[in-house]
Amino acid sequence: MSGIMKNEGIRNIAIIAHVDHGKTTLVDSMFRQSGLFHDKQVMNERIMDNMDLERERGITITAKNCSVLWKGVKINIIDTPGHSDFGAEVERALSMADGAILLVDASEGPLPQTRFVLKKTLEAGLKVIVVINKIDRKDAQPAKILNDIYDLFIDLGAGDEQIDFSVLYAIGREGIAKRRLEDETDNIHELLDTIIEEIPAPVYDPKEPFQMLVSDLGYSDYLGRLAVGKIINGSVSSNRLLVCINKKGDRVPLKVTKLQKYEGMSYRPAESVEAGDIVVLAGIDDVKIGDTICTKEYPKALKRITVDEPTISMRFTINNSPFSGQEGRFVQSQKIRDRLFRETLMNVAIQMEEDRDDFIVKGRGEFQMAILIETMRREGFEFCVGRPHVIYKYENGKRLEPIERLLVDCEEEYLGTVTEKLALRKSRMTDLVHDGSGRVRVEFSAPSRALIGYRDEFLTDTKGTGVMNSYFAGFGEYRGDFNTRFTGSLVADRQGKAVAYALFNLEARGRLFVNPGDPGYEGMVIGEHNRDSDLNVNQAKEKKLSNMRAAGKDDAVILTPVKPITIEKALSFIRDDEMVEITPRSIRLRKTVLSAQNRKNFKPPASNGSGKISL
Repeated sequence: MSGIMKNEGIRNIAIIAHVDHGKTTLVDSMFRQSGLFHDKQVMNERIMDNMDLERERGITITAKNCSVLWKGVKINIIDTPGHSDFGAEVERALSMADGAILLVDASEGPLPQTRFVLKKTLEAGLKVIVVINKIDRKDAQPAKILNDIYDLFIDLGAGDEQIDFSVLYAIGREGIAKRRLEDETDNIHELLDTIIEEIPAPVYDPKEPFQMLVSDLGYSDYLGRLAVGKIINGSVSSNRLLVCINKKGDRVPLKVTKLQKYEGMSYRPAESVEAGDIVVLAGIDDVKIGDTICTKEYPKALKRITVDEPTISMRFTINNSPFSGQEGRFVQSQKIRDRLFRETLMNVAIQMEEDRDDFIVKGRGEFQMAILIETMRREGFEFCVGRPHVIYKYENGKRLEPIERLLVDCEEEYLGTVTEKLALRKSRMTDLVHDGSGRVRVEFSAPSRALIGYRDEFLTDTKGTGVMNSYFAGFGEYRGDFNTRFTGSLVADRQGKAVAYALFNLEARGRLFVNPGDPGYEGMVIGEHNRDSDLNVNQAKEKKLSNMRAAGKDDAVILTPVKPITIEKALSFIRDDEMVEITPRSIRLRKTVLSAQNRKNFKPPASNGSGKISL
C-alpha cells in the first residue's frame, strides 16, 4: 500500500436521503454560497431539478453530477434519488463517490428509503457525514432523531469508523448549516469545511495505467454518446486511443474526441484530467454503464456496477384502439422498441424482452414504470401498457416472490382498517410503536404484489393523513392468492361521445371516469362497477324527445365531479384483462380485447407468466 497516493485537490461526495428530506435544496444552497451563480433569476430557481417531471413532483428521478470550488478544493457532488424504485441511480452515484452526506428530516427521522440508501453506502465502505435538516420545523426533535440515526447505523452493521460520524444541523432552504443547535450563523460554510476535512481524497496507484469506470451515459447532438465516470487510476488526454472492456470481456477500440470536466452544472473542455476526477468522454459509441475504459497497451477491467434485480414487469404494446394515431407522433412498434432499448442503455435497472410486437419491460417498482411511461408520453409516444406483475423466482421447486418492508405512519383511529386491509393481502405486522401523540408507526412484511393498487386505497382509508413507505427486502416463499380488487368495470358497448343524460343514469351503477363530451369506443372502460362483474353500458344514450311536456322532465342534470385519471391510478386500477391507453393528450382505460363478443372467450395472461427467474 506504500505506492497508493491521494489527490488532495478533489473530493467526491454523494447526497443521500429519503424522498423530500431536502437533498436538492441543500445542493442548490451549496451552489449559491460557493459563488457559482450571481444571476438573481437563477438564484431563485431549483437548479438541480432540471427535468419537468422533477420540478412538478418535487422529487429527484435521475442522479446528477455537478461541482463547486471551495478553498481551492474541487468538490464533485452527486445528487441522488431518494425513492427505492430508482435504486440503480443511487448505486451508480456511489460508484463515483468517496464519501456521502446522509440527510435526515429533523421531524420525520430515518424512514425506509433512508435505510435503503444508507445500507448501499455502508456496503460501499464510504465515510458518512450526517446532516439533520429542517431544524426550523415546529415539530422538530433533533436529539431524538440523532439517537434514531445511531440505532439505524448499528442495525445496518456499520463499522467503528463509520459509526463515528460528524453531525451538522441545517436549514437547507435558508442555506444554513452549523455544528451545534445553539450556534448562530447565516451560511453553509461549516458543511463545506467539514466535507474537505473529513471526506477522504480519492486514492490512486501511480503505477497503474489509465482506468475509468463508466457510471452514467449521456447524449449530445453535436458530440454523440457521452460516457461519465470516475478516473480510478492514471490520466487521459483528448484524441487518445483507448479500449472499452464490456460485460463479455471483449475489448472495443475507442477514440476520445473531446474531454470535459464538471464546472457547476455544465461541462468545461479539458486537455487532460487526473485520477480521482469525474469526467465526461465524448465520441464514444459502443459503451454501456459498468464498462471499463482503459489504455490499449494495458487493458485491465474494474469491478462492474451491480444493481438489485428487477421485481416488476409490464407489457408495452402498440395502440390498436379506434383512436390510434390521432394524438401521438410515434405510434409504430419499431419506434417504441427503439425508445425502450435506449432506456435500457441509460438505466441499468431497466431490462427489456421482445415478445412479437409486444415488449416486456422489467424494473424496480410501479412508480419507476409510471415515470418511464410519463416521460415517453411527453416525448410524443402513443402506446398501451398492461397491469404491473411481480417477477417470481423458482428455487428447489418452490415459488418465491419479492417481499417489501413496509412502514405505515397513521392516526390511531385508522390502525384497525389499515391492518385489516394489509392482512387480507398476506402482509404480516412485525413492529408497532405508539408514542402517545395520537399517531402510530407500524411495520409490516408485505408481498410486493400486495402494494400494487393499495396506495390510493390507503390514502382514502386514512383520510389523506397516512404516510406509507416501503423498500425491497428480498425474496420470500409465496404467501398464497388474494383478491386485490373487488369491483368490476363499466365498459362502453359502442363508439360515441359520452352524454350527460346517459352518465346521470349510470352513476347509480358505480364511479365514472369520463365527462360529458369525452369520446369513447367499444371496449373502453368508462367507470368502476359497484359489483365484482363487468357491465356493458351505453355511454352515448340520448334522451328521447317527444312533443309532450310533463313536470320535472326538463330538470337540469347535475353530475358528480370526475377526478382526472393519473398514470399511477390507472396502473393500480386495471385488471389482467385490461390495459391503459397512453397518448400525449389522453389516458384511457380499456379492455385488452375490445369486442364484447370476443371477450367471452379471452383468457388474460397469467400474472406469473412474465419474467420468471429459475435458479
